[in-house]
Amino acid sequence: MKLTQKNINMNRGAAILSIAFALLFLIIFIRFFYIQATGTVHGEALAAKAEELYESQRTIEAERGKILDNNGEVIAEDKASYKLVAILDEKITTNPKNPQHVVDIEETAQKLAPLIDMEVSEVREILSKDLYQVEFGSNGRDISQTLKAKIDALELPGITFIRDTQRFYPNGVFSSNLIGYAQKQEESGETVGMMGIEKNLEKYLHEEDGYVKYEKDHYNWKLPNSKDEIIAPQNGNDVYLTIDQKVQTFLEDAMNQVVDEYSPQKIVAVVADPKTGKILAMGQRPSFDPNVRDITSYHNDVISNPFEPGSTMKIFTLAAAIEEGVYNGNAYFQSGSYKIEGPDIYDHKKAGWGSITFNEGVQRSSNVAFSLIADQLLGTDRLFQYLNKFGLTAKTGIDLPNEENSRFNYKYHRDRVSTAFGQASAVTPIQLVQAATSIANNGKMMKPYVIDKIVDTDKNKIVKETKPQIVGQPISEKTSKEVLNILETVVSGEHGTGKPYQIDGYEVAGKSGTAQMYSSSGRILSGNDNHIYSFLGMAPKDNPELIVYVAVQQPELEGKSGSVPVSMIFNSVMKNSLQYMQIDPTETNDQNSNKSSSNGFKLPALNGAKPAEAVKQLQDLGLETIILGNGQNVVSQYPEAETEIISNEKIILKTSDRVKMPDMTGWSKRDVMKIGQLLDLSVKSEGTGYVVKQSIKKDSIVKKGDVLTVTLKTVEVKKQAKSETKQEE
Repeated sequence: MKLTQKNINMNRGAAILSIAFALLFLIIFIRFFYIQATGTVHGEALAAKAEELYESQRTIEAERGKILDNNGEVIAEDKASYKLVAILDEKITTNPKNPQHVVDIEETAQKLAPLIDMEVSEVREILSKDLYQVEFGSNGRDISQTLKAKIDALELPGITFIRDTQRFYPNGVFSSNLIGYAQKQEESGETVGMMGIEKNLEKYLHEEDGYVKYEKDHYNWKLPNSKDEIIAPQNGNDVYLTIDQKVQTFLEDAMNQVVDEYSPQKIVAVVADPKTGKILAMGQRPSFDPNVRDITSYHNDVISNPFEPGSTMKIFTLAAAIEEGVYNGNAYFQSGSYKIEGPDIYDHKKAGWGSITFNEGVQRSSNVAFSLIADQLLGTDRLFQYLNKFGLTAKTGIDLPNEENSRFNYKYHRDRVSTAFGQASAVTPIQLVQAATSIANNGKMMKPYVIDKIVDTDKNKIVKETKPQIVGQPISEKTSKEVLNILETVVSGEHGTGKPYQIDGYEVAGKSGTAQMYSSSGRILSGNDNHIYSFLGMAPKDNPELIVYVAVQQPELEGKSGSVPVSMIFNSVMKNSLQYMQIDPTETNDQNSNKSSSNGFKLPALNGAKPAEAVKQLQDLGLETIILGNGQNVVSQYPEAETEIISNEKIILKTSDRVKMPDMTGWSKRDVMKIGQLLDLSVKSEGTGYVVKQSIKKDSIVKKGDVLTVTLKTVEVKKQAKSETKQEE
């Protein structure tokens, strides 16, 4: 009986166990079928999980497009740099004798902080985080090769680098308000244009990284039969500007000199080709270095800051009167004052010069002469029609963002008359330059532009190209020639107010301007310093190749004429640029002027020459020579052979691979850049003016890729010397 009961229990147990196994296999089968049908487990795709485990992806970095000048010289480009990181997870260390993580937080912080310009406490806090790896923010990015070498020399465990790129501007302060800058974003790590051309052309300059996917084993080794998937990177397009690096450098150097001597509130300057509308140089002060982004103003004052043009407006009033046939330069008028509704209009010499001709009135910049032209000969309505024809009442449409329009007070009759000589109005420098192209280009007015072409470098294809565009013909060729002839007498004539703008070897046609400054309450500011002094000039007079406009606001004149700082910029830029462009001189003033006006020439090839022979050859050409190295022969030079240069330039000659850094105290930024180009250095500059400090000390051995940082300052020593001289006197 007991045995039978035991068998029954065993059978029941076996049956229950069989049912349990059957249910288990049924559940497994259903689960298997579900997984096979859906391909997911707990909401995760198995294919994706397998891909994650057995596929790897490597980024192929793309480059942001370059910005180049009209000769292909680089203005902005991506440059290799390093990002500093610290490994904190001790699991990464497999050999305690060779730690791969940060072992001593305090020691690491003490040694690292001074090199990356951070407080020890800040570095300590970062290194104390419970993370696998940490970075050091903006202080840990854009690490140069030189700084990397210094940090590597500390041999700090866990401190390593990731190769990175930075946006680099080799010329430093160089039309910075036009070029703008691009900056790497904290979260995305992408470089994005923040201002100027960099921002405005972001869609062209922006790059897209590519990648390669490959199959791997669990040791992260690529499988031999891996089927790679490659997505090519898309580099940004290169942007070629109409800016000429040489002409822009002439302008930057001249503006620096005026800042040093006269400390103006502002400077605005433009150089243009009147035959095409190309802008060859554009600059202002204050400005900034896009490498360090010491921003002083986000505005490009050439296009965004309309102000009273002063007597430069008389150019267009004169042209309108000649075109309408109402101007007689030999007719006489009584200078001094002109009665009109409201306050009388006066010449800058209130007593006037008696009865003079209108041509002499133009030379003397008589407000009364132009009041008569506008009010009695031409008529203010017809004058306004011509201001419109000259493009002074509308934006130019230049290919730059944030262009502002002019403003004219045309409500009252006196204001309408005052417009003829540059009061009761505000225009931008770019509007004046566009209008001046019609004077210099046989009556045809050219639209200004700065973007020459945009090139897809991956496909070697031009994406966009700007062609010269005629936007009007306000005057005839005959009128333009007559205006140029009269404006030349403003510079060369006995009574001309433009005498300071004479240039040996070239006839200049132009007109100066003195604009009033106003307080916040609208009252006219008094004092000789409280003006905007300007000059709009064209040369050579018979066939102008260049238009140069310069305006200097509130310079510290100390009794000097307002034309002095303006002419320092205009004369230097115009003369150097004409010589650089190999424009033949048109006249000479004395026996020495041939030498001074035709000293633009091509640099000879000096490779292979003995240093002493090369120095002698360059001295005979009026050039200063800097010898780098201790070799027996010249192995390279900068500028290169056949480069167009002018007298007094520094020529850098390299004689060996081992080179010591020279003392650059007092050098201009332009000369520092020559060293950088020849030795392949990464040059950064801080401030404006001339070198007072250099990061690579004199006689230090220089290596390719080293970062050279120079501090530039205005020549305070000159000002101090002047002050001491005055006190002694």
